[in-house]
Amino acid sequence: MSDVVLLDAGPLGMISHPRATVEIVTWLARLLAARVEVLIPEIADYEVRRELLRVGSTRGIERLNELKTTLGFVPITSEAMLQAAAFWADARRRGRPTADDVSLDADVILAAQAATLPDKEVVITSTNPRHISRFVHAEHWQDITG
Repeated sequence: MSDVVLLDAGPLGMISHPRATVEIVTWLARLLAARVEVLIPEIADYEVRRELLRVGSTRGIERLNELKTTLGFVPITSEAMLQAAAFWADARRRGRPTADDVSLDADVILAAQAATLPDKEVVITSTNPRHISRFVHAEHWQDITG
């Protein structure tokens, strides 16, 4: 088991939803009971928050803010952005981009946030870990147990 689980936007959106499913709530509670550090990366917060703002979900935003305080938050650092640029360039050199060339490519930023966490064994939990796992350890959220 990893020291830290970083939430991608998919699981974070599911957890922060005002009517989160029993399955995702139980999953998170099981990790926390096992003393797994579950953190919200800033890029995932951005992806979820922008959608909550778009649809006007005040309760969702409140829940997201609460989770940032309760679980913890990983800000985007200059080191992470430098690593993200390296991941982005490498993926394109190999002919395996994770997003369109003109997109921000949140997956490489998320992977870089994981790669630059010091002295931690990190796994990113996602609803689609395929792109992220090209760079760092990533698994489907249901496959990560406490």
